[in-house]
Parts: sequence; structure tokens; C-alpha cells
Amino acid sequence: MTELQTVLTAFRDATGCAAAIWAEDEGRLPSRLAASTPAVGILGWTPTFDNGPPRLVLCPGGPAMVGSIPGPRRAWLVIGPAADPSVPLDTYVRFLLPVVSQYLQSALEVEHAANELAERYEEINLLYTITEILGRTVSLGEAAATILKEVSETVGARRGSILVHDRVTDTLQTVAALGVPALDVPPIALTDECSVSARVFRDQRALLVEAGDAVPCPAEARYRRGTMLSVPIMWTAPGGGAQPLGVVNLSDRASGQAFSAGDQKLITAIATQIGTAIQNTRLVRASLNQQRLVQELELAHDLQMKLLPRTEIVAPTAEVAARVVPAESVGGDLYNLFRLGEGRTGVMIGDVSSHGYRAALIMALVMSASAIHAQGSSDPGTMLGALLGTLREELASTEMFLSTFYGVIDRRAGTLRYANAGHPHAYQVTADGVCERLPALDPPLGMVEDTPGARTRPWVSGADLLLLFTDGVSDARDRFGIRFGEQPIVETVRRYRAEPPAQILTRILDELSEHTGAAVQRDDLAVVLVRS
Repeated sequence: MTELQTVLTAFRDATGCAAAIWAEDEGRLPSRLAASTPAVGILGWTPTFDNGPPRLVLCPGGPAMVGSIPGPRRAWLVIGPAADPSVPLDTYVRFLLPVVSQYLQSALEVEHAANELAERYEEINLLYTITEILGRTVSLGEAAATILKEVSETVGARRGSILVHDRVTDTLQTVAALGVPALDVPPIALTDECSVSARVFRDQRALLVEAGDAVPCPAEARYRRGTMLSVPIMWTAPGGGAQPLGVVNLSDRASGQAFSAGDQKLITAIATQIGTAIQNTRLVRASLNQQRLVQELELAHDLQMKLLPRTEIVAPTAEVAARVVPAESVGGDLYNLFRLGEGRTGVMIGDVSSHGYRAALIMALVMSASAIHAQGSSDPGTMLGALLGTLREELASTEMFLSTFYGVIDRRAGTLRYANAGHPHAYQVTADGVCERLPALDPPLGMVEDTPGARTRPWVSGADLLLLFTDGVSDARDRFGIRFGEQPIVETVRRYRAEPPAQILTRILDELSEHTGAAVQRDDLAVVLVRS
């Protein structure tokens, strides 16, 4: 509160009146937050507080006024005593109250934002840690024990378990437990009516069961204390259709607080990763031939494609068509879409240097981190700066970088505000056919420490098109080594700009396929078209 004390001291120098701020913190007695220097007559004295209008009180140095400060936090402004008895204390209180209220409100918002960012950053680290755990081990028991420990530390649970369905016995077997040895926990039959885990597995939906809300289950008694959060471990097959594989249970929270909706969302995401690990383990055990390798590559491809958002998530605010095609089973090209509210749509495209599994790991981290940072900042440059902060260590250790474009289309304001970090293939196509490049004036993320700058352009809602693609499209070559180039892409969009984005995208891909023929695809490619 150093700045607030400076304001109060300046006020005293100008008016001759001492001033102080008192606040109540979580039900405790009010304490002094800041005071002018010197605070003659106020120090060592505690007034009586209420929420009524400003009132005159008597302090050791003379008359003073106490006024309640508007805002979510209970706080009061004390002014006086004054060296000159004719000083209008009530006028000074009415003048200073809005200033102090605005300052306290801003400080509270900054504190809340910092706390939320810290919590989300911890979730990003947890998801990335679990990805590393699953990537370096094929032992389901070892991975499950490590994951359960990491998850429990993050949400503050002291007891928990990971159960996996055994298809032979049709029971849930404990592969990892917290607070009790896994071998001491008996299996649970799927038909067990008193078991929360069995019910979650059968219904394929998460449950938050308070203490005493369910009939006690002897098999769950060892790892259940008080409220228990139980989440199904699901697996989505490449051809579609969800299949339950097990259950994650957490209970006995150290803070004593209830599990939140955010906790359930986080555990659900982790359960999906565990489901992938379970399925991969079963594939390894089922076959050691070439067919197993092909299936795993297809699985990796499908999993990566599922990280990309459906274009319908921003409808009806925006109409989007997008396609990503890795050169191998997985790659480093990506796009992301964000509903930002108030008629705004966020659009991102990125190209991780190189391709294959290393690029795919960076791509997965970009997808999860950008989803958080896009909701935390409305400015594209600030968002990419926050994304760089999350990726910095990974990009440095892998000696990779990310060219990326992020734009926010505001239909109500009629603007496109964007930041372009080393991505040359970005265009705005207007209704009259003018194609303007949105220049990449900042280097790719990972090359320098600077935060990219943001720029604003006019945007005609329902008419203008945003065209984004990666160099895998323009650099695609036919069997004679001739590049496809940028011009055919831009000309196709300009010529058919009145058509829906999905039809324009089909035309681009058809022309690309006609150019390359049977030639081998050398690089990942991505195309995004947006009309909003």
C-alpha cells in the first residue's frame, strides 16, 4: 500500500488534514492499511466503524470524519483532525472516497488475477508433467502411482486410488493407491451397488459424493475419507465411441474445502491421459508385430487431431473452415479457436519448427497453454507474450521455435487486432477482392525474449475473410520439385471469396492435390479461413 500512503500524504500536504484507511480482513477486527505521514491524532487511536453515511467523530487531536468506502471489501476513510477548524471535513471526505475506492478495487482485481494465473499455471505444469510420465514408461502400475501422487499434491488430497477394469473378472482392480498400500485394497465388482467407483464406471460420469451420502463400501473404506471425487477413465476409439477403462478417486482434502468444478475438470483431463496410457499398455501386450506399430501411429495421429478444436465452437459469431495434415503420423502445425464473448473471436495458427514427435509434443503444450492465456488477456500481443513465458524452457531445451499468428476479430467494433510472430502467410481478403498481407514484424517465439507487438485493422463483419496457412502448403512440390506457391492460394480465395469458408477450403485443397499428385508430402500443412 505504499502508493496509497503517498496519495494520503499528498492530500495532507495540500489540505492540512491527516488521513488514514482502515479495512476489515476476513471477519477480523479492522486494521489500518495506510495513513498520511505524519498522521497526528490518528496513530494509536481506533474509531468505531459502521456502514452508514460519513459522520463526525472526536479523536485525540480534535474532530475527524469517518466514511465507509464503497466496494466489495469493508473499508473506511478517516480524515482529520485539521489544523484549521474551518476546514470542510465533509467535503474532503466526499472528494477522497471515490479515489480510494477505485484504488482498493484495482488492487483487489490485480490480486485475484494473480491468484487465478498461478492456479492455472500449476494445472499446465501438472498436465505437462503427466505427459512426460506417460511418455517415458510402459509400466501402467509405475505410471499410475506417479500420476496419483502428482495429482494429489496439486488438489491437496491425502487419499486416493486409480482403478482399472479387468475384463476377465469384470472387476475394478487397484493399480495405484494413496494413503494405503494398493495390494491391501480388494477388487470391486461392477455390480456392487454400494460402490461409488462401480457406479461411476457404469454410468460413465463423474460423481462428487459427500460424507454420509452413500452406503459405505468396504472395498473403498481404505482410501475414502469425507467427500470423495470419483471420475471415470475414458478412452475414445479412433472410429468414435467412448469406452470406460477405470476410475480415479480422490478424498480427504487437506484444506477441508470441497472439490471445485475446476478440480473435476482437471481430473477429467488427466483421466483421459490415463485412459490413453491404459489403452497403449493393452496394445503393447496384445501384439509385438508391425501391425501394433501401425496401430500406435494411427492412435497418435487421432489423439493429436482431437487436440484441435471443432470449427463449430465459435458459431454463430464466426464461420470457420480449417484443416491440418501432418507429414508423418503426428506433426507440429496447429490452429486454435476461442470464444471471447461480446462478439469477439480469437483465431490462432502456429507452425513448430521441424515435424514428427518432438514437434507434436510442443504442439500439445501450445494448445493447452494458449487455451488458458487467450481467456486471460484480450490483447493478442500480451497473449503471445504469456504463451512464450510458458514455452520458453521447452523451446530452448529442444532448440525449436514457433511461428504463430493470433488475431481477435471484434464484430461490434469492426476491427481485427492481431500479433504476428514470424508467420508470413496471413492475409485479410476484403469484399471487393483486395488481398492484404498481415506482415510478420516480430520473430518467431523462442528466438528472442521480447513480447510481440499488436496492430489493429478495420474489419467488415460478414464480408471480410481471414486467410491463414503454413509453409507446408505454399512449399508443397510436385514430382518435378516445383513449388505450389502462395499465389494460387490467394487467388483462389480472392476469386471465390463470396462462398462459405468450407467450400473455399475444399477448392484450395483440391488444387493442392492436383499440383502434388503422388509426390511425398514433405512438411506438415495447415489452412484456416474465417468470416465473422
